[in-house]
Amino acid sequence: PMPCFNTCDPSSALLQVAALERQIFDFLGYQWAPILANFLHIMAVILGIFGTIQYRSKYLMMYAVWLVLWVGWNAFIICFYLEVGRLSQDRDFIMTFNTSLHRSWWMENGPGCLVTPVMNSNLAPEDHHVITVSGCLLDYQYIEVVSSATQIFLALFGFVYACYVSKVFLEEEDSFDFIGGFDSYGYQAPQKTSHLQLQPLYT
Repeated sequence: PMPCFNTCDPSSALLQVAALERQIFDFLGYQWAPILANFLHIMAVILGIFGTIQYRSKYLMMYAVWLVLWVGWNAFIICFYLEVGRLSQDRDFIMTFNTSLHRSWWMENGPGCLVTPVMNSNLAPEDHHVITVSGCLLDYQYIEVVSSATQIFLALFGFVYACYVSKVFLEEEDSFDFIGGFDSYGYQAPQKTSHLQLQPLYT
């Protein structure tokens, strides 16, 4: 019998919950690039769950390939918020596709953060206002870094799981003899006789 991978492994549920949680906060912060990436990730997780339930190794392989890309995307987010190399949050607005000046939702709503508007500031572009954020127990950059690091950890776990399950499914498919399947179980078709067998009748 096939192992119950679809009910015994919690990784798919954790990946789905983590992706939905991240999608919500990215929507609140108008972070369009992460929103698109999160949507694709949610679709990929659903594909992985479907492949597990239906015992489709090809879907699990596609899911594993996506997880590699997902790890790379989250590594980029970590580098972006830590401003590795030439990346700069004040100059690059990659997360919003350069369509707005919005930052992470956690910038103003982080734990302990106190937001104070700066009135009549000459630094504010048209239709925008300047604020100061102080008192945060944890800066928003590190919250985003922790979130991406969690996604990487879950993705690595899911990648190992997807590779293992797809390998098991492939072995199960190879072990079943589709051509001589009935012969493997000792099945023999009923033999046809060339003539009728007459039985004596007694009255």
